[in-house]
Amino acid sequence: MATTIDSRYRLERPLGHGGMASVHLARDTELDRLVALKLLAENLSGDESVHRRFVREARLAARLSHPNVVSVFDAGDDGGRPYIVMEYVDGENLAELLARRGRIPPDEARGLALQAAQGLAHAHAAGLVHRDVKPQNLILRRDGTLKIADFGIARAAEATALTQAGTVLGTAAYLSPEQALGEEVTPATDVYSLGVVLYELLTGRTPFQVETLDDLAQRPAMEVAPVRELVPGVPRDLEDVVMHCLARNPEYRPRDGAQLAAELALVDAAATKPLPGPPRREWFRDRRLMWAAVAGLLVLATVLLAVVIASGGSSKPPGGTAVTVEQPKVQPIPRGTDAQEQARNIAAWLRQRSGG
Repeated sequence: MATTIDSRYRLERPLGHGGMASVHLARDTELDRLVALKLLAENLSGDESVHRRFVREARLAARLSHPNVVSVFDAGDDGGRPYIVMEYVDGENLAELLARRGRIPPDEARGLALQAAQGLAHAHAAGLVHRDVKPQNLILRRDGTLKIADFGIARAAEATALTQAGTVLGTAAYLSPEQALGEEVTPATDVYSLGVVLYELLTGRTPFQVETLDDLAQRPAMEVAPVRELVPGVPRDLEDVVMHCLARNPEYRPRDGAQLAAELALVDAAATKPLPGPPRREWFRDRRLMWAAVAGLLVLATVLLAVVIASGGSSKPPGGTAVTVEQPKVQPIPRGTDAQEQARNIAAWLRQRSGG
């Protein structure tokens, strides 16, 4: 194979290889930048229909511009083999992440799925269905940004995937029931596949284990184990979103990436909602009641003190000489160190004055 494609892209090293195409790290010699270059497999390059669809879908993908979608820069043909030039994403795909870490914590898994859903929402709004959402096509950049890859070949692959057992079994776990049955695909098809990916991120396994074509034929009738049966710590709201995505009937799933992104965002809001704090309003109300009681006691004490002083002056018996009666000196109310102690002192003082 030539080391330079179309006299412009110099291949530096392979990045990946699949049944449909190989991907290479390449340098764009005109713009002097690294790119990812995808070459259609040689055994498929002679299929004129695959060739045409590969190029057509690359052009459709090139119209997408979103932070969560791998950008397509160029497409062409080199010696009869079509190629696609894409943004090079320095990172690892989610299949590699799962192999390295196993299960992913719920909040992190939800964040990854939300980014993928936002990228799919952009594609769906442009009328493009990916059809091959799986961990290998979801690339996590080193800064935490997730990118959806392979929009350019997804539709072309559909024409031949069901005739190649190895390709089918490699991705069958992520196929929607309608894809497995050869029925029409819609944006809800991508939603199902992303639901499988999220299920795997949370549990470390896919909902279905497919090893043979017979397993694939039986899969639409299989039951899905709820996420929380495998990992009880997953929030129930997040499990509900996953199971919503995995509904067999496309009409019962989120209709597209935008609706799925909205559901995942609501789960995030619920998960990060702060727990109720102390009842501050009640606390302030109790303080107000306490101060009102203290004020009432002070008023009552003032009134009683005035009565005592008024009755403690001179008294004049009827028809007699005024007699001065010396009254005992009124003791002041001891001052408390705080409002509560002051209230107790006032109550004690009142009891003494009333003879209680």
